[in-house]
Amino acid sequence: MHDVANFEAHRRALTGLAYRMLGSRTEAEDVVQDAYLRWHAADRAAIEEPRRYLGTVVTRLCLDRLKSARAKREIYVGQWLPEPVVDEAFDDSADGDLAHDISVALMLLLERLSPLERASFLLHDVFGLDFAEVSRALGRTEAACRQLAARARDHVEAGRPRFATSREDGRRLAAAFRQAAASGDIAALQRILAEDVVLYTDGGGKRVAALNPIHGADKVLRFFAGIVRKNTALATAQMRPATVNGLAGFVLREADGTIETLAFEHRDSRITAIYATRNPDKLQHVQF
Repeated sequence: MHDVANFEAHRRALTGLAYRMLGSRTEAEDVVQDAYLRWHAADRAAIEEPRRYLGTVVTRLCLDRLKSARAKREIYVGQWLPEPVVDEAFDDSADGDLAHDISVALMLLLERLSPLERASFLLHDVFGLDFAEVSRALGRTEAACRQLAARARDHVEAGRPRFATSREDGRRLAAAFRQAAASGDIAALQRILAEDVVLYTDGGGKRVAALNPIHGADKVLRFFAGIVRKNTALATAQMRPATVNGLAGFVLREADGTIETLAFEHRDSRITAIYATRNPDKLQHVQF
């Protein structure tokens, strides 16, 4: 029982690490379960620091999965978004904003890194391993791991929002979006969208979605105006407020039982990004 408790103390942090590596909650949980089996079979007397050992095991398992995942990603239909994490956060027991950040924006930045860059950055900057440990985990020299992490860090820092945003503002804007979308009030939508807003929709080729991100308030408004004209999905869907990847958003359930999620980023009291996940493969764990 002591060994089980020792593992469970790190499960959430390990799941957070695996999720950031893979972009899939389902796969992250599978990886962590595989890590548990290896932990159960390991000579634990030889393990000085369980958290660091388990972080190494999880990262190696993720790298193995990414070899096949990248091939699948190359033929993915349309915009790829991470599998949404709804009404939950991963506690990585580490300091700093990144330790708790699973925003879609960060996940998209991580997705653009090579697997080794992602692993070096996450193990060192988020999970807290020193570069000697990262080197052993990845089978690369310390110098190479430092370089990989530095490249990843520069990319992430350049792409992350420069100013903190208010959760209260996020919830207020999400509620305003809900009311405007449900009533088909395009003018009200226009008032809450930033000029440079971007709409990302992920249908995975299984549900209707824009194949590429839609940039700019005018185009996003035309997109939603078209939805309102062509069908009543937004007007008739049941919507419950939710936190999606740490962002204010909603879980939607349409009349046929179909589920999707919406999440909103904002700046200066305007919505700057909308993330709509519609691919049913990514929504199996989401409850309305």
